[in-house]
Amino acid sequence: MTKLTKNRKEALTKFDKSRFYTLTEAIDIVKNITYTKFDSSIDIDVRLGVDPRKANQMVRGTVTLPHGTGKTIRVLVLCTPDKEEEAKAAGADYYGLDEYVQKIKGGWTDIDVVITMPSVMPKVGALGRILGPRGLMPNPKTGTVTMDVGKAVKDVKTGKIDFKVDKFGIIHNSIGKVSFENTKIFDNTKELLQTIIKLKPSASKGTYIKSIYISSTMSPGIQIESKSITT
Repeated sequence: MTKLTKNRKEALTKFDKSRFYTLTEAIDIVKNITYTKFDSSIDIDVRLGVDPRKANQMVRGTVTLPHGTGKTIRVLVLCTPDKEEEAKAAGADYYGLDEYVQKIKGGWTDIDVVITMPSVMPKVGALGRILGPRGLMPNPKTGTVTMDVGKAVKDVKTGKIDFKVDKFGIIHNSIGKVSFENTKIFDNTKELLQTIIKLKPSASKGTYIKSIYISSTMSPGIQIESKSITT
């Protein structure tokens, strides 16, 4: 059995694990039970009533969080030379093609998002075994395969995130930082949840939103009453 730290023991005294809280209450609690010395991320876990093994029940999409995640997003644009200036002007951290294809083949993945163009997908496709498992593979459905690379970079830098249900039927994403004002965390959470609800597969039967928890880095999870924010 894992030994509880002093901070975790104290955190567990500040809320009732068996109780459902409103989103507003949960945000207050998470901030109150965060003891890290750095600016912790606040994360959300949404368990859905879907079977991800079935293609018609896969839930995947993008959403632009009104206040961003608070994280510095490192963007690589794999593009032809004529698009490099556009990528640079939009704020891409890295841009180019063959040089970065070779770096990735060599094991370099020190990036958060990869954006590319349809015309260079054959070269990018060869990187699938490296980028895919890390969630970095560009996809037209998420707007990361596009001719408008400048807009794609700006969208990512200002809070656009991808989300996808995992094999356990759970969507896990960051929705801000502990230093954010409560209203900003609330707005980001609502935006994400509303988008997930809109993407409910027609093949999904029964309860769609099974549970919602929010937590900060290393804190316990606080369970939210889903009906209070999804109806």
